[in-house]
Amino acid sequence: MRIGDLDLGERPVLLAPMEDVTDTSFRLLCREHGADMVYTEFIPSDGLIRDASKALAKMKTLDEEAPIGIQIYGHIPESMVEAAKMADRAAEIAGGHGADVIDINFGCPVTKIAGRGAGSGMMREPDKMVAITKAVVEAVGKPVTVKTRLGWDENSKIIVELAERLQDVGISALTIHGRTRCQMYRGEADWTLIGEVKNNPRMKIPVIGNGDIDSAVKAREAFERYGVDAIMIGRATYGRPWIFKEIKHFLATGEELPSPGVRERVETARRHLALSLEAKGPVRGIYEMRRHLCCYFKGLPDFRDTRMKMVTTLDVDELYGILDYICDRYA
Repeated sequence: MRIGDLDLGERPVLLAPMEDVTDTSFRLLCREHGADMVYTEFIPSDGLIRDASKALAKMKTLDEEAPIGIQIYGHIPESMVEAAKMADRAAEIAGGHGADVIDINFGCPVTKIAGRGAGSGMMREPDKMVAITKAVVEAVGKPVTVKTRLGWDENSKIIVELAERLQDVGISALTIHGRTRCQMYRGEADWTLIGEVKNNPRMKIPVIGNGDIDSAVKAREAFERYGVDAIMIGRATYGRPWIFKEIKHFLATGEELPSPGVRERVETARRHLALSLEAKGPVRGIYEMRRHLCCYFKGLPDFRDTRMKMVTTLDVDELYGILDYICDRYA
């Protein structure tokens, strides 16, 4: 699969952009475990153009993460264009690798974003969505991609026609999450319309499917049943970055890898923590790891007290000691 001049190989598996999840440390870890491409957390266009420090920091990427997409969102055309220009120059502005792809978030369903017309709120204004996309494509030199949903609600699933329109204004690939905005993350993702977009003879750009892929078997089904060019995985990566390795092995051999044991999970958590500390320092590095740490050890018996210690300490040595204890007790 190619996005512009970027060759991602056959049946690539991508890490979805997720706020407060896909920071540098997690992106690096997922790349180490086989993710073919990763994305930044989504970055507000108005924050970028105001030079807000948090937005600018999210735009910094490393060579080891590449290929990587910088994702932006917003609902004001002028702000989106200026933010896209900044993302296009991310290496110069924020340092590091920069962007291989500029991705537009038209899919985030949370109320504080969609409710003001950004993210999947754009599904209620498809003409404006297409106009913003066209303006961004014309303003930057890197490939522009879009991530969106099936529609606003069950009565307005507009993705088949919308996909054609987005392709016609010049995007290089389209990612579709198989839910409407009103579904949020409830119920099952509907892949039938993703397949319909992919099998539309008018569509020439890659179509990437997203939603509910949490196993190697489901990944293969997405490729074989719906014909997508790539898949994107989001929530199933929490505490499980090795899912990319599992999927790619299964696609290549038809054999399922055994689930990692406790010792391997501890070593992965230690690696993740080290990357987070290096990137963010001791306090913030630990604080922002908490959502990940618990996920690494889901299912362990009698784990409540250990989990509470793990998500309350801000002492680096104590946290590493807790990981050692988990290994000694459960491995």
